[in-house]
Amino acid sequence: MTSHDETTAQIFHETPARLAPTPTVDPMVAIIGRPNVGKSSLFNRILSRRHAIVSEVAGTTRDRLIARASWKGRPFLLIDTGGLEDDPDGHIPQRVQQQADMAMGAADVIVFLTDAIQGVTATDEAVAQRLRRTDKPILLAVNKVDNDNRELASAEFYGLGINETAFISAYHNYGVYDLLERIVELLPQPELADLWDDAPDGEMAAEDEWWEEDSDEETVEEEVWTPPTELSLSIVGRTNVGKSMLTNAIIGEERSIVSPVAGTTRDALDTAVSYRDHVITLVDTAGIRRPGQVQRGIEKYSVLRAVNAVHRSDITLLITDATELATAQDAHIAGLAWDTNRGLIVVVNKWDLVNRNRFRMERSLHRVQERLHFMPYVPVCFTSALTGEGIEELLDTALSLWEERQKRVPFRDLQYLLADAVSTHTPPSQRGNIRNRLRIRRVRQVGVNPPTFVFSVNDPKLLHFSYQRYLENQIRDRFGFDRTHLRLIFRPERAERSSRSGIRNRAR
Repeated sequence: MTSHDETTAQIFHETPARLAPTPTVDPMVAIIGRPNVGKSSLFNRILSRRHAIVSEVAGTTRDRLIARASWKGRPFLLIDTGGLEDDPDGHIPQRVQQQADMAMGAADVIVFLTDAIQGVTATDEAVAQRLRRTDKPILLAVNKVDNDNRELASAEFYGLGINETAFISAYHNYGVYDLLERIVELLPQPELADLWDDAPDGEMAAEDEWWEEDSDEETVEEEVWTPPTELSLSIVGRTNVGKSMLTNAIIGEERSIVSPVAGTTRDALDTAVSYRDHVITLVDTAGIRRPGQVQRGIEKYSVLRAVNAVHRSDITLLITDATELATAQDAHIAGLAWDTNRGLIVVVNKWDLVNRNRFRMERSLHRVQERLHFMPYVPVCFTSALTGEGIEELLDTALSLWEERQKRVPFRDLQYLLADAVSTHTPPSQRGNIRNRLRIRRVRQVGVNPPTFVFSVNDPKLLHFSYQRYLENQIRDRFGFDRTHLRLIFRPERAERSSRSGIRNRAR
């Protein structure tokens, strides 16, 4: 076994029980080619969104980017890869080549992208020679063909010996649709079982509609529904805290490139795994440094991808370093999840590097809670991505938090809680004037993830933040919301009734 394999073996331990990659039904299409030929531009063009970071700097893409795409009703997984090189020098370039090799090995169709401006290079010839030995369908796409002269000059690419050749311009969207037509034709035919459309599960209506369509809250029947089984976990944190290694440890394979060099991960990498009958999408992100330290260009876009990953996830895993615990930047990143009402789990990684005793974990937990004083309910997990310690406990905590965020409280129980809370602690009046006292008519849960409660009041301006916190604590204590963010909305009763009557009139 080589030294590289020994290093990799230290990272990949036995995966947690009942954890496995999700079975892939859709075929895979990999985009490969030299650096700076436009692979990420073509990737974004096919997806019709800016998913991969595009830059003129060679080697911007490092890890494999995988996203779902479709054309003419045929879905497939599209893979963006790093640039292929003849003789990669350095640890990261070598890992980039391995990532590209893994993409080619898993692909059903390979799109070999070249550059019409630079012409045929020695690297193109080497890649073409390798591809001719495979039995997979190969499409040669000559990029940056945006005028007739370049198309005529690109005739030399026929010498690479690949039958399927297309001239495109990903930037100008020229020839891309024809390329997609040919890709779909080369994809393997779906199995007969895949042609059946599953009946959609019963879903809860949008929270405003779900709340407003009922006429009498006292007589409404509670809606029975099944919580979803798919959740998304974004893995965020400062640079060099072990986010990519933790992702690889959970998955059980080298999904992300691991390196001691800060800023190795650039794009947000989505990977789906199956754990305890749940499909969990892990989103590995780039490290987030202080705003003043973020450099323009690639790092700026990497941070934007990381912030966007928090917005589109259900639960955020904030990875911290056990040797440098609970910094101010960690609290800033936690604030992103708090502002967007996302679930949050603080993961103290590299737990194997500290001198542990029976008081060390208690002190570390107190330090995290002290730094994140605005989120005292956040669960904390202690892990080691290198040894695999705490991985299964982390996933169990994520599922437990997910189930808590999906919890629904019956309307009647909420009214009992409101009556007890108001009778125990009456809302204070402003300036001693009893007419300026907050009056709460009713409360109802209108959404989950996060659990959202709407209070019907006479005037929301009379609400004091201390009384809002009191009501939130009452809900937490009564119904067991111990580790999730709660969203409380206070609406005037008149606006509530007018909006509800408007929906009834439109329904008629």
